[in-house]
Amino acid sequence: ASLLLLSQSKEDYSNVDALFVIEAMVDLDDSAGIDAVSSFLEVISSAPDHSWHEFKTVSLAARIVPTGESTSSASQILGSLFCDASSFDAADLKVVVHHIQQAKLEDAVDSNFFDKVEGLSASVRRKMAAAIEGKQCHGAKHDSKNLYTANGRVYVPNGSPLITLDDVKMLVSLELDQTTAITKLILKNLPSVSASNDDSLTGRVLHHAISRSAAALNDFFSSSTKSEGVSSALTADLDSSSPEENPLFFSWNKDTASESFQVEVSVILDPLTEPTQRVAPLLLAIRDVLKLPLRLIIAPRHVVGNDVPLSSYYRFVVDPLASASNPPKARFENLPTNHLLTLRMDVPEPWDVQQAHGVQDADNLRCDARFGCGDEGYILARDNRAEGSVHIKPTKGLVELTQIDYNLKSLLLFGQCYDVSKNTPPNGLQLTLDRMSLDETEVAEISVEPDGSIGSQVNNIRPSSDHADTLVMKTAGYFQLRSNPGVWSLRIEEKSRGSEIYHLVDGKVSASGQVSPAKSSIERKSKTLVANDFTSPFRVLLVKRKKGFEKAKLYLDEADSTVVDKGSNETVHVFSLATGHAYERLLKIMMLSVTKRTSAPVKFWLFSNFLSPSFKSSATYMAEQIGCEVEFVTYKWPEWLRGQSEKQRIIWGYKILFLDVLFPLDVKKIIYVDADQVVRGDLTELWNLDLNGAPYGYTPFCDSREETLGYQFWRTGFWKSHLAGKPYHISALYVVDLERFRRELVGDKLRSIYQQMSADPNSLANLDQDLPNYAQHDVRIFSLPQKWLWCESWCSDETKAEAMTIDLCNNPEHKEAKISMAKRIISGDLFEESWEELDEMVRNYDDEFSQFELTKL
Repeated sequence: ASLLLLSQSKEDYSNVDALFVIEAMVDLDDSAGIDAVSSFLEVISSAPDHSWHEFKTVSLAARIVPTGESTSSASQILGSLFCDASSFDAADLKVVVHHIQQAKLEDAVDSNFFDKVEGLSASVRRKMAAAIEGKQCHGAKHDSKNLYTANGRVYVPNGSPLITLDDVKMLVSLELDQTTAITKLILKNLPSVSASNDDSLTGRVLHHAISRSAAALNDFFSSSTKSEGVSSALTADLDSSSPEENPLFFSWNKDTASESFQVEVSVILDPLTEPTQRVAPLLLAIRDVLKLPLRLIIAPRHVVGNDVPLSSYYRFVVDPLASASNPPKARFENLPTNHLLTLRMDVPEPWDVQQAHGVQDADNLRCDARFGCGDEGYILARDNRAEGSVHIKPTKGLVELTQIDYNLKSLLLFGQCYDVSKNTPPNGLQLTLDRMSLDETEVAEISVEPDGSIGSQVNNIRPSSDHADTLVMKTAGYFQLRSNPGVWSLRIEEKSRGSEIYHLVDGKVSASGQVSPAKSSIERKSKTLVANDFTSPFRVLLVKRKKGFEKAKLYLDEADSTVVDKGSNETVHVFSLATGHAYERLLKIMMLSVTKRTSAPVKFWLFSNFLSPSFKSSATYMAEQIGCEVEFVTYKWPEWLRGQSEKQRIIWGYKILFLDVLFPLDVKKIIYVDADQVVRGDLTELWNLDLNGAPYGYTPFCDSREETLGYQFWRTGFWKSHLAGKPYHISALYVVDLERFRRELVGDKLRSIYQQMSADPNSLANLDQDLPNYAQHDVRIFSLPQKWLWCESWCSDETKAEAMTIDLCNNPEHKEAKISMAKRIISGDLFEESWEELDEMVRNYDDEFSQFELTKL
């Protein structure tokens, strides 16, 4: 049978990622086979060009192959037509098949048959009659009468032989990686097809060659000695094993296996690995919720090193009966009582999940020797410490249960943005996302019902997150925006230079980065996006330069930009982050000291991912009382950027890697202050400091305390050589010119250097500090005057009097708790209020907030 090309336009194979041949192998003597042909032709004739995969450009050709003996005249006619399918359109073939469906298969059919078929032109009738004259086509033999193949992969439908568009997409997806590699290899060695080629013969040859190559490789790998040996040995081992013969073998739901179950799960796991911990709860869901046949072999390694290979406990939250009144739960039992534990959520990338309630500190879960491990014991222990009591109260009857609640705060919209004029990301392009409201009624809450449907509670309270903005990154044109279920409008920031240069167009981007604008693309100002599920798909946003802006720069040079003087009362923006109750306490004290000492209005931007809900509420109340503003910002670490596993290193990463996208675009400058600092000076002075053209300013490490100079590693070895005379700066306080930072694409530069260096686990030991210091040769640091950061570990006592900020950095010679260090260092005549006095003020605000909350109950 010949190939039927499906592209309705001239194919440029240089822009195609993968070529496929989809075959329908059907019994034309059977009515089910005729129905299968009809559904196949319906799919391939009605689907638009290149709709077979969401992100990659796929070209398909089709072939229909008879599997029976072709005993009836109707099946012989169709078989002959399909032998010459390349001469006809799929739509015309569909008309013929539909006509035969209406007739009886045993009816005599001859060359005059086509005169009776309505919907065919006279020329097509003549051409079809000529095609079947004296032609005999031989089919293929197969155990199944009706099946489909995609580059050699066989798909036998269960029950009905009909095929759908989703079935074809599934087959394409399963073979896409291998076929893409083969397509790239073959096309690269055929320069004659690199240009636009409308020769249908060449197209059929290419589709045939690539599909047969893919099928041959599939056959080779599936039948290779090694693969066959491993597969057969594994199958034999699993089939012959039983719990009585092998205590490490387990089998469930064996009785449910039948022809209706096309999935059977067989797993071999090493119990002392983290992947096993992560997959074990999924296996429980497969066994207990999906009720699929499951076979498991435990295969522990023979030798285990001295280090304990596991340090975490995992639970997978899945509950088919969960609802708003019965939320899904992860339950941990029999945990060690003598360890300090930390609770973290491991969620899909599009989910922004944050803590909603918790009595205890999720970062520091520990048992009290007197009061046990639960929330009740924690409250008793806390109250006893506050009262200074050593009396051991009876613990009988205490419930040892710790409950921490999490909410899905928002869904993320990810995407890629490309400039079709240059086939590159327009890095630095400012984007905004705004809710499109059809009326004043909004969905305030949603819930997933047991049957999978989404229920909603509607009221007139509009969500606060109706607007988000961001920048396009250099890496793959990546952008990330926060949303909630609903309809949203994505556009270029209207007041930005980007809106002068670009407009939106339709099209797609292939996996190789090839941009393909739609042929009938309309210039748009916005793109409508719908967030209607919990697996937010990757979005593609294409922009095109306007006429007259073909060579325009996205960011004007500093000399060409307009400087707006906001006056001396400009708000000072301060960024900080913390995790754990102890550091949240320190963070409030830092906020209080900044507000007291700064002459201008202050607005705090606090990273919300790791903050407790109680802190967010009480800090907002305190800010209102002391006369400052507070807003919480968040960002999700992209999956393409190498991640960190330790929480402290994750926090360090958020502190430096996403400064260009973390804050609203109208925030032009930010000062970072560590949570464990107390500010003595006016931050307005630092805010107005000229950075001499640098995107950010850091304070160099002190070198005035001689007894710790030997611990300053940057004075010798690699760092001394790399810095080449430049100072090594401390990251506890820095000021960022966000306008310059974004204009010079510093965020992209830092992420690129991080991605390279983090491949070595021994590099970037102090991530937030090492990264900007290492990058000094590419991203200049302005060295702030030494007075802006004083730390007892590195700075002499004589320099303390002129210090603008006091940092509680760790001493390399000995350990000291932060609180005791703060009480000792931040006291005396140098301070208007001691640390203990500031702490007492914060406690009073917390007590006021607690009383305020009680009055609302």
